[in-house]
Amino acid sequence: MLSLRLRAVRACWSVVSRWSRCCPGSPAVSWVWSGSVRPVRSSAGSLLGTGSATSTRPDPGTDDPATGRCDLSGHDATAPIGLRDVFAQRGYGRLWAARTVSQWGDTFNFVALALLIYDLTGSGLGVSGVVVAEIVPVLLLAPLAGPLVDRWPRVRVMIGSDVFRLVLAVLLAVWHAAPVGVYAVAFAMSFAGVFFNPAASSVLPALVPREALVAANTGIWTAAVLSQIVLAPLAGLLVVSLGYGAAFSINAASYAASALLLRWLRVPGHPDQVPRRRLLVEAREGVAVLVRHPLLRTLAVVQFLAALSAGATSALLVVLAREHLGVTGRGYGLLVGAIGVGAVLGPLVLLRRVRNPTRPLLVFGPFGLRGLVDLALASTTSVPFAAGTLVLYGVGTSTGAVTFNSLLQAETPEHVRGRVFASMDVLWQSGRLVSLGLGGVVADVYGIETVYYLGGAFLLVAAAAGLVSTRNGPATGTMGGSHPS
Repeated sequence: MLSLRLRAVRACWSVVSRWSRCCPGSPAVSWVWSGSVRPVRSSAGSLLGTGSATSTRPDPGTDDPATGRCDLSGHDATAPIGLRDVFAQRGYGRLWAARTVSQWGDTFNFVALALLIYDLTGSGLGVSGVVVAEIVPVLLLAPLAGPLVDRWPRVRVMIGSDVFRLVLAVLLAVWHAAPVGVYAVAFAMSFAGVFFNPAASSVLPALVPREALVAANTGIWTAAVLSQIVLAPLAGLLVVSLGYGAAFSINAASYAASALLLRWLRVPGHPDQVPRRRLLVEAREGVAVLVRHPLLRTLAVVQFLAALSAGATSALLVVLAREHLGVTGRGYGLLVGAIGVGAVLGPLVLLRRVRNPTRPLLVFGPFGLRGLVDLALASTTSVPFAAGTLVLYGVGTSTGAVTFNSLLQAETPEHVRGRVFASMDVLWQSGRLVSLGLGGVVADVYGIETVYYLGGAFLLVAAAAGLVSTRNGPATGTMGGSHPS
């Protein structure tokens, strides 16, 4: 039993831990299971279809040769905005390309890192140390990184983070013989991500019109998920045939390519310079925005509740598969693959079939769908039924990530985006850490089914909290006297 728990911890890394360079919005988490989202803004009224917003920056729908932003005013208002529309915006295409090529390298890195640290330590607990090394920088540094992201040019922050991680990846490619060094590099890479992630989340709403945010996030999300599905097996083969250095070298090359692509990205509408105060004062301002703004407060609560669920259920899926469903490693792979299928299909169906994908039901409903799947998994011993429900879980994860993230991107004021996104990262990672810690204890004492019953309950409460808070229309607020889009 103990060895099975240790393998579950190892699965926490191999199944859960990476979303660090994906979908803005998502704190680093499982691409197929957790659906973490990272924060940004128009008025919630315009996104939820019940109001309009006034903008303090240039209309993002106008043609702009410098940024490549195109006018979508001629788009058929009755038809959903699709991927073709957002890729017509040159700035978005550059951001998408940078993040996608970076995700390619990230996939090779996380597969190689998991295998390497397990080879070096021979322990699932050793692998969990890498997860901790990635979470700790977020908890310690994100409150200070947010104000700096709001002060500095955000594209330069992203480039600087890529260059820093390029150096680390090269170092890991040539020297990876000691576990302590591997942990140190994982910590340092996460440190760079603390700056990169809120900066990337802040850039996207400046590149596309607010009505195109769902399509823009869908493009980034889908490319990231497909990268993981296609490249993860290839990464394992590369490690076996050419060694760890080759995989880490690919990661280094991806950072270089990302930095070069970002070098030519022009982002309009950077926040006006404001008097600089102490970092802690500015960090508290970001927290105050989350607390005072009704909709952002709701999104923060929902995010934390979802983290309390997904941290444990994602890590312990392997235990559920072995102890409750009675499947082998091949069967476990089938279950994970089922989530991936749903994760790919969800946003694409959303774009084609739904005209207003940021209605409250489509933002918070996916949390409820995932909660029901958790309850079903705890109640069934049928492997085909479990696989079918996990396809639905993948759909809920992906559609929820895209719609939740788009609403958050539309609602967060320009001048505090970095701080709000960093605060959301802290909420996600702290909830995830608590869930990971308690999930194993609950599984040992009360059984793995109890973990999934509790996880489902947390997600259902998250969905209910979101739907109830918006039942009388979107909650909007004004911060600093303006509500920039």
